[in-house]
Amino acid sequence: MELHVIFGAGQIGTPLAEMLLAAGKQVRLVKRSSSGFPLGVEALSGDAADLAFCHNACSGASVVYHCMNPEYSARIWEVLLPRYMDNLVAAAGNVGARLVVLDNLYMLGKTDGKPMNEDTPANPCSKKGEIRASVAQRLFDAHRQGRVQAVCGRAADFYGPGGRLTLFGDFFWKPVLSGKAAMMPANQYVAHTYHYIPDVARSLATLGCANELSGNPLWMLPCQPVVTTRELACRFDPHLGREIRIKSMPHWLLKPRGIVMPMMRELAEMTYQWDEPFVVDDSRFRANFDLRPAQIDEAAKATLEWARSAYLPR
Repeated sequence: MELHVIFGAGQIGTPLAEMLLAAGKQVRLVKRSSSGFPLGVEALSGDAADLAFCHNACSGASVVYHCMNPEYSARIWEVLLPRYMDNLVAAAGNVGARLVVLDNLYMLGKTDGKPMNEDTPANPCSKKGEIRASVAQRLFDAHRQGRVQAVCGRAADFYGPGGRLTLFGDFFWKPVLSGKAAMMPANQYVAHTYHYIPDVARSLATLGCANELSGNPLWMLPCQPVVTTRELACRFDPHLGREIRIKSMPHWLLKPRGIVMPMMRELAEMTYQWDEPFVVDDSRFRANFDLRPAQIDEAAKATLEWARSAYLPR
């Protein structure tokens, strides 16, 4: 059995582990805490900032997945993201494993509404975007130099089961399920690509298990057709049985609110993504792999079922 090692057991790493297990793979799941591992995985606790630990964790691996995302803070990212990447490049390269990296689109910056694909150049306009661009370049340099066989899958904002830290997570579902309006720190009427969490996990598994990657180290992961944030929220209405109300939070409120809610302060520099159409072109992935995103209604129903189980009292 192939050994697939997953670093990060959050909203993507956990469903990815379950999908690989279902496909008959041996799965080692690596995270900092020692609890909350899904049944069937080989559990390993430790810190990916420790190079020796990474070498030990990757022992015997055929594929290594980087699904870690530390606390949403530019200050923390600047320290940990390069270290995580360098350590996994070294550890995966040492055992000849394919390194599959999940990344976002922050490094692409503003695109004037043009669809983003694998050829869109890095043009960061935020501190977090600059960090992501630098770390991605480290990965591609290592791949080009033959130090590791790497492939990177990029996705936009997530939604779906397990997405507690997304725009459609805690800040959204807690008020909505109590009958109140959700506060959205984004323009809800601008077209914006959202990636459904199970689709992201399935796509990473596809990249990890593929026999041939056509020499491409970078892929835009498959997504549903682009809609506005308002339109995405409306998909939940039939399953909820009523209309979801959303209030847009003015950008100027984010930094003051960041005094008591650090996440809001960190979001302030990223609001440009909702000031213009933010559109992913996933045609290259679709043309090369037999994988399609979940049906829209199926995704909405599964997301609401998860939200009810996660946020309503039992």
